Amino acid sequence: MDMTDKLKPDADRLIGLYRTMCRIRAFEDAAEEASQGGVAAFGQAAGRAQVRGPLHLSTGQEAVATGVCAHLRADDWLTSTHRGHGHTLAKGANLERMMHALFGRATGFCGGKGGSMHIADFSVGMLGANGVVAAGIPIAVGAAQSMRVQGRDSIAVTFFGDGALNRGPFGESLNWAAAFKLPVLFVCEDNQWSATTRTAAMSAGDGAAARASAYGVPSVAVDGMDVAAVWQTARELVAQVRAGAGPRLLHAKTYRFKGHVSVDPAPYRDAAEVKAAMDDDPLIVGRRLLLEAGVAADTIEAMMRAARDEVTAALASADAAAWPVETAAFEDIQDTGAGRWFS
Repeated sequence: MDMTDKLKPDADRLIGLYRTMCRIRAFEDAAEEASQGGVAAFGQAAGRAQVRGPLHLSTGQEAVATGVCAHLRADDWLTSTHRGHGHTLAKGANLERMMHALFGRATGFCGGKGGSMHIADFSVGMLGANGVVAAGIPIAVGAAQSMRVQGRDSIAVTFFGDGALNRGPFGESLNWAAAFKLPVLFVCEDNQWSATTRTAAMSAGDGAAARASAYGVPSVAVDGMDVAAVWQTARELVAQVRAGAGPRLLHAKTYRFKGHVSVDPAPYRDAAEVKAAMDDDPLIVGRRLLLEAGVAADTIEAMMRAARDEVTAALASADAAAWPVETAAFEDIQDTGAGRWFS
């Protein structure tokens, strides 16, 4: 698919993109530490895990969420994966409330009951992360069908990993979106690993683009470590989808620096492979782009300091926030028991 419009982000846009990546990285670094027991930033003793339940990090993939979501409006709807922190922040959700959600506090998204894998904020169009691989894809297609029925010019975007290509909902969703020419952007974050297994070892064929092509969905591959490249390519695809051209697929080739979950040291991966990927860190690439655009090094460094300060404040706020009351466990479900559970 030929991308003819090559507008690149200027210095101001690059600053905004880099700031978003810094916030995602700072959030996930702190959440990772909090899941492993204690955060030195406010004096918690080692061994106390403040983030409860599984925590899946997207460290190294920040450029994809940032570059895509920069072109979305609040009334565009998005679905995510179990690695959804970056997508959620890039879509405009409140960082502090998301930290509260990870800590299981009542003031977090979903009342603190969803944990890391089920964060949603409808106010910014974030329909939710999802703990089931590929499960967010048909939800986005359904959202796009709703938009079509309502006559809206909004679009739906769904993020998924390369492991989702081997699950049924991926093919079913491509078919439905293409058959009805729905306003959906499929974004494959190809980080090369499906949980603890190398994706290439279990996936036949030529990958996401080839499978999309079989359903008549045009696709474009992009360097997912380069936020400017993602921004530029996503800009074109979002414009095409919004104009009524039908679904598109963005194949972002990236790398996940961390293990499958925050407590997984990933010994199954080759150390040289990980180091090579980290040499291409999206924040390193972003810094280089900013310097080339004439942005001062002090300005660049200040953005990461500001992000870490924001996250430190969110950690302290989350640790001090109230837990959900017991009766809240029976809210947001089909039948609350009409008071039968508690006197």
